[in-house]
Amino acid sequence: MHILQVNSSARVFENGQGSHSSRLASELVAGLRTAHPEATLTVRDLARQPHPVLDEAALGALFTPPEARSAEQAARVALDDALIAEIQAADVVVLGVPMYNFGVSAQLKNWIDAIARSRVTFQYTDKGPVGLLTGKTVYAVLARGGIYRDTPADSQVPYLTSVLGFLGMTDVRFIYAEGVAMGPEAEARALAAARAEIAQQLAAAVEATPA
Repeated sequence: MHILQVNSSARVFENGQGSHSSRLASELVAGLRTAHPEATLTVRDLARQPHPVLDEAALGALFTPPEARSAEQAARVALDDALIAEIQAADVVVLGVPMYNFGVSAQLKNWIDAIARSRVTFQYTDKGPVGLLTGKTVYAVLARGGIYRDTPADSQVPYLTSVLGFLGMTDVRFIYAEGVAMGPEAEARALAAARAEIAQQLAAAVEATPA
C-alpha cells in the first residue's frame, strides 16, 4: 500500500500547533500505517510548498507540444507532472481539507487543477468523460470553524465528490471536525468527534483487508 497525504491548509502543523485538518490527517495516516506496517508514504504539504496557480502562462505551457516548450514552460509543466505522478502511485489518498469562506482552500484548488489533465487523469469518450485515477480510497478530513454538515452551506462535500469522481476516485470517505472556532469546549468536542470517526474508518478498513 502506498499512501499520499495532501495537507491543503494555508497553515502548517508543527509542535502541536497550527492546522487542525493537517493534524487530523496525520493522525489518520498514523493509524493506517499502524494497521499496515508495510505501507509507504508521500506527504505533499501545500503550506510548506505551495503549488502555483493555473494562470495564462501555465495554460500556454500545457497546450504547447513538449518538444516546442521553452525551458520555463517545461519547468512549469514538470511541477504539475510531479503531483500527477504522486496521485497515480497512491493506493490511498488522505486529504486535509480546511473550510475557507465556505469552500476549499486555494492551495487545494491549485492541487486539483494540477492533477486534472485530459488524456492523463481523465479522458473524454463518445459516452462522456472517464476518470483514469481508479482503484483508490480517498479520506477527506474536513475542518470547519462552524457547523455545516448536511446543510446547503456545505459546498465542500458536493464539490470534492464531483471533482474526485470525475477523475475516477469514487470511494471518498468524509471525516468531520466542525465548530473548531466556536470556543475551546466546542473545539475539543470537534476534535474528539473527528477522532471517533477516524477510529471507525480505520476499524472498517482493517475489517475489509483480506487475511
